[in-house]
Amino acid sequence: MTLTEDRSAPTTFNEARRAMIVSQLRTSAINEPWVLTAMASVAREDYVPAELKAAAYIDRAVPLGEGRFLAAPLFYGAALTEADPSQAKAILLVGEPNGYFAALLRTLVASFDAITPAEALTEGKGGYDLILVDGAAEELPAALVARLEEGGRIVTGEIVRGVSRLAVGCKIADQVALLPVSEMGIPAVPEFAAPKRWSF
Repeated sequence: MTLTEDRSAPTTFNEARRAMIVSQLRTSAINEPWVLTAMASVAREDYVPAELKAAAYIDRAVPLGEGRFLAAPLFYGAALTEADPSQAKAILLVGEPNGYFAALLRTLVASFDAITPAEALTEGKGGYDLILVDGAAEELPAALVARLEEGGRIVTGEIVRGVSRLAVGCKIADQVALLPVSEMGIPAVPEFAAPKRWSF
């Protein structure tokens, strides 16, 4: 009985991963072979709590605890497509250094740096020509923008008036202006919330 269970679980997850590619990514125009290969090779179930493994491949965010979430597969597929990390010289990932997004990147590039959102609020190493944010920001921290080199790109979730969307930006004259790519559900990064402002 135990052997049967051990053999069936990986098959179930493999089938779920294939279904993710076909029904979530391809139907949303995520068709780059290198993106699909990366997402087919990384087991999402390894990055969620044990009791939520069966929900690892659903088309929405999965709670990880302590206010953190694993975003839906579409976010990662779209973010990687926009980023095209193999073209970058120096990459910074803002997210869990041992999380799912990091695992995807490891299949695509030889090296990258990773910091937590809390670390992104402080000054640190700069010179990155690509920054990826695992989640959605109401406001990008100045310390994070400072890490991006002039002309460098950032791919991030963005929250505008309560609506999240994938956005890309380029640093020009020390400023980053984000352009929306598509609306989608993306978990907020609590550290990147906008300061509360008075309204009348």
